[in-house]
Amino acid sequence: MDGTNLIKLARDCKAVEIPAGTAKILPAATSVRIVQKLGGSYTVADDYGYLFRIEAADADALGIAAETSSAASAPAVFTDQLVWDQLKTIFDPEIPVNVVDLGLIYSCIISKLDAGGRKIDIKMSVTAPGCGMAGVLKSDVETKLSRLPEVREVRVEVVFDPPWNPSFMSESAKLQLGFDADYGGPSSAPSPFG
Repeated sequence: MDGTNLIKLARDCKAVEIPAGTAKILPAATSVRIVQKLGGSYTVADDYGYLFRIEAADADALGIAAETSSAASAPAVFTDQLVWDQLKTIFDPEIPVNVVDLGLIYSCIISKLDAGGRKIDIKMSVTAPGCGMAGVLKSDVETKLSRLPEVREVRVEVVFDPPWNPSFMSESAKLQLGFDADYGGPSSAPSPFG
């Protein structure tokens, strides 16, 4: 998706304004360009440069066939790695990097429940205090982790201490975004393992 092709929305479409995080309805025939398609959603820009997130369920408004997920490919057995793999499918709508490599996951504690199953407690941040997308990203984490086998409870807390900064990013994220690999010196990111 190079962001150069203009698309006229085929119908009214639910969207979330970025970075405010407010729900909007984009009217049919609104011209948009897709600037990012990652993690099951589309980030589009309108003629004025405003950004919006459109969920995959509304891809038809963009003239794109809805993707179907195969239940057969869903894992049947829980592993800790499965949690991290799922977290890596969640992307900041403005930055083409997943929340793990961005360093937004401050802790992930997985525990067994007495009644059976697993509970996952996540502490995460966003790239800027007051970011309206915090609730959207929190919801993405809750939704995707709750679909994993054996997971009965997911608690996500958005925290701002310590404040996120680019030194929290993985080396691959820094390279992908064009940051010096040594940005900010040694990473001061908290360990995601609690």
